[in-house]
Amino acid sequence: MGVSVSASTAIIVAGLFFAFTAFYPVAANGFDRVTDAQQGIQERSLERQNTDFAVTNATYDDSTLTVNATNDGSVGLVASDATLVVDNEYVDVGGPNAGTTVDGDGDTELWLGGETLTVTVEEADLSTDVVANETRVVLVAESGVRDAATVTGVNA
Repeated sequence: MGVSVSASTAIIVAGLFFAFTAFYPVAANGFDRVTDAQQGIQERSLERQNTDFAVTNATYDDSTLTVNATNDGSVGLVASDATLVVDNEYVDVGGPNAGTTVDGDGDTELWLGGETLTVTVEEADLSTDVVANETRVVLVAESGVRDAATVTGVNA
């Protein structure tokens, strides 16, 4: 065995070393990203399990639709992140077409357990006519948990 075999072996070992140093960070970053994604999925699943609310009533009076919902879960929710669907029409609860109050306080956005969220929408802001016992409203929290009710008490 001459010098050429030893030199060739050294070049191969050095090449493998450089290849490993390039491959390892890529593999480690990929593993970290997958782990972080799995943790995020588990956190969102736990949040969904701990989120529970009920639409207690939905009433229509003097061209105003009022939806009341009670947070029965252990997770605090953000009122403006909720979504209201009225007869398949999206209403942005945090937008200009709807007003929200939590237990009568219009200054807070935090909807904690045991508190009642009230969403009011003027009929002029809806493209659908609210009709007694036919209009259905669905309130959806940011975690995807939802509850529905039928509008009652139409007074013109």
